[in-house]
Amino acid sequence: MLKNPQHNPAQDGVGAGILTDESNLPDLTPYIRDGDTVMWGQAAAEPLTLTRALIAQRQLFGRLKLFLGIGLSTTLSAAYADSFHFMSYCGAGSNRDLARAGVLDIFPCAYSTFPEVLSRRRPFVDVVLVQVSPADAHGNFSLGLANDLLIAAIQNARVVIAEVNPLVPRTFGARTLAAADINMVVPALFPPIETLSGVVSPVDALIARQVAGLIEDGATLQFGLGGVADATLSLLHDRKDLGVHSGIAGDGIVGLAESGALTNARKGRDAGISITGLLIGSRRLYDFADRNAALGMRGTDYTHGPEVLRSLNQFVAINSAIEVDLTGQVNSEVANGEYLGAVGGAPDFLRAAHFSRGGIPIVALPSLAGKRSRIVASLSGPVTTPRCDAGVIVTEHGVADLRGLSIAQRKRRMLDLAHPSQREMLEREAHSS
Repeated sequence: MLKNPQHNPAQDGVGAGILTDESNLPDLTPYIRDGDTVMWGQAAAEPLTLTRALIAQRQLFGRLKLFLGIGLSTTLSAAYADSFHFMSYCGAGSNRDLARAGVLDIFPCAYSTFPEVLSRRRPFVDVVLVQVSPADAHGNFSLGLANDLLIAAIQNARVVIAEVNPLVPRTFGARTLAAADINMVVPALFPPIETLSGVVSPVDALIARQVAGLIEDGATLQFGLGGVADATLSLLHDRKDLGVHSGIAGDGIVGLAESGALTNARKGRDAGISITGLLIGSRRLYDFADRNAALGMRGTDYTHGPEVLRSLNQFVAINSAIEVDLTGQVNSEVANGEYLGAVGGAPDFLRAAHFSRGGIPIVALPSLAGKRSRIVASLSGPVTTPRCDAGVIVTEHGVADLRGLSIAQRKRRMLDLAHPSQREMLEREAHSS
């Protein structure tokens, strides 16, 4: 997949720039009713003009339910709980403050189930706020940075309000929006959210080296965001015919494509096309994605659908965790009593990697959080992924392939992954349990 040529959105004739003036926020009161459930594009796909209007006008709507994805903005505050009932599948990003304040209602569901959840009671979501790219020559708007959960929500919502942003890439998605699909169109007052890749820590670099050593030519990759994912992708530029089928993609995919390693030639489906549901990154990623036919945006039913995932060749799922116990049980949700993560797509991807020929289900994490071991004798939170789905666990201290091992064998392998300062204590706890 070759990098898309740089493109200046101002040349599209939709506006030469983005204002940052909140005095002209659109009036949403004709479209939103007391008791409605409102949802918007998550992470970088948040339509900031519309969400800020919702906050500014919140006293005019009565009480609303907000169904949230990953939060990367400062739009919401726990202080707004007098107007909103906050709901989400995750405690990531700015949702963490809501969870910490005790005002976030969590849905502990696997990501693959959400299209059905959003469609079961019509409408589960009444109003959808979306950020779109300028219309093409046929009058159709691209959903830009996110298809994922939006596809099912739009299909069943009473109202769809679209914010047109000339800085949002026009991507090839599962669906577009025509004028007839939209109740109100407003111009964007703010640029899309960007996130820059952080400095990769020495520990993350060591973990990435272990993970990259497992990935062979022709693998189809699923990955999240963060230091380990970025560092791993940067170590794969010498591979051949890699593919991508992932719920999220970030800047790391650009370097992988530029290196020539990413061709998507051997995936088993979507030949030549990287598939994702959500883009989170910098301007570099957005320019790469703009009008790039080698990047396909899809809904959650496709990115996480079990039948789709099982058809992928050599599927390598790379997921993170808060902690893993000595038998391979994974907690990806709660740390120190706080809801920080999610069930998310890890159970979907890890199980699919088990069934893929040549697949590898990977959970990668540092051995320590501060002075606390993340390899534990007993989980301190829920079992997000059961030990029957455990695959390959990776820390900076090595790799433990738990597939086909007994509990006693697993414990011996997992102890080697723990930080040396924690092993003696863990071994005592393991013998007493």
